[in-house]
Amino acid sequence: MGRKEGRRDSEGYGWEFTRTLYTTAQTPSSTSSALELVRSQPNQYVIASVAGKKYLLAPTDLLTVPRLNDVRVGDVLSLSQIHEVGSREYTVRGSPVIPASHVSVEATVVEHTKGKMEHIFKKKRRKGYERTIDHKQTYTRLRIGPISIRSE
Repeated sequence: MGRKEGRRDSEGYGWEFTRTLYTTAQTPSSTSSALELVRSQPNQYVIASVAGKKYLLAPTDLLTVPRLNDVRVGDVLSLSQIHEVGSREYTVRGSPVIPASHVSVEATVVEHTKGKMEHIFKKKRRKGYERTIDHKQTYTRLRIGPISIRSE
């Protein structure tokens, strides 16, 4: 894995340790070669924006987001804002996003559902004002499809 070297620190109070790692990681020369390295790895992930929030996604993940009103069950969404794509050893970050011509991810709408019942209790002391408001938040569940990486 690596070698651990020790020496006295500059003040003479303790020891400083440095770890030397022996890795053979390749440094890509261009974006297309970096994407090719990510694609050669067995598992990939993406960080994508869905409904204004960033999520770390992998293929076959089930994602719950606040309700998307303009979609139906069975619709296939193409995630266009992908901020990062990576694997265990390599990562490619966009500035701020990676173009859709390089990386594409599809998500299928599985269901529209509601969360648990939340009880909101409002009271103003000494006024006789008490209200209980019950509320269920609506959600949309998405199944993430395969990540396709194209290097041009």
